[in-house]
Amino acid sequence: MEAVSLRKFRRENNFLERIVGKKAFWLILASFLFVYPLARSFKRELPPPLPKLYKIPEFNLLNSFGKPYGSKELKGRIYIANFMFTSCPTVCPKQMKKLQEIQKRIRGLNKKVVITTFSVHPEVDTPKVLYKYARKLQANPFVWSFLTGPKDSLKDLITGGFKVPIEHSSKDSTLFDIVHSEKFVLVDSDGWVRGYYATNKFSLNQMMVDVGLLANRS
Repeated sequence: MEAVSLRKFRRENNFLERIVGKKAFWLILASFLFVYPLARSFKRELPPPLPKLYKIPEFNLLNSFGKPYGSKELKGRIYIANFMFTSCPTVCPKQMKKLQEIQKRIRGLNKKVVITTFSVHPEVDTPKVLYKYARKLQANPFVWSFLTGPKDSLKDLITGGFKVPIEHSSKDSTLFDIVHSEKFVLVDSDGWVRGYYATNKFSLNQMMVDVGLLANRS
């Protein structure tokens, strides 16, 4: 009598409970949760390409090892260019600190992206001086190059090619007489300028996004 009563009042599982209790349900759910984000990523469109602003003319300078370095060595590589001089007491130290961070952020891009620093005071910044400066910054020579060369050639390249200002207010310029751009310039693997960026956090993050887009498209 008691057994009959228990069977009478036992609640039967509804349809949803029966489905959830099956192993096949959890297998199908796990597969869906894995495949759905993957399928969405295939459908996601990349932002439009960055504009091609200026074509950098062919150039050939010297790196911190005293070896020729220029357009030939940079061909096929995306690079971030900046402009400084080693004895700069104002904006350059902050700029170099930002580049140390950028060097870490591009580490996984397999040398597709490099940093190229141009001296605006080549009379002082010889390859030997640049070498010591690069060592102090712990610059990876395979990723970050420091360039110098004839003053007129550098000025023509920086102002005419990269389209950024540089000015020596007198023939015998002091450290405070040299004016140069604080901008970072993004150049693609074909030598086209694709963007200019300030040193603030927002602008640098945007530059890294743009670097990634160029690297993926190339």
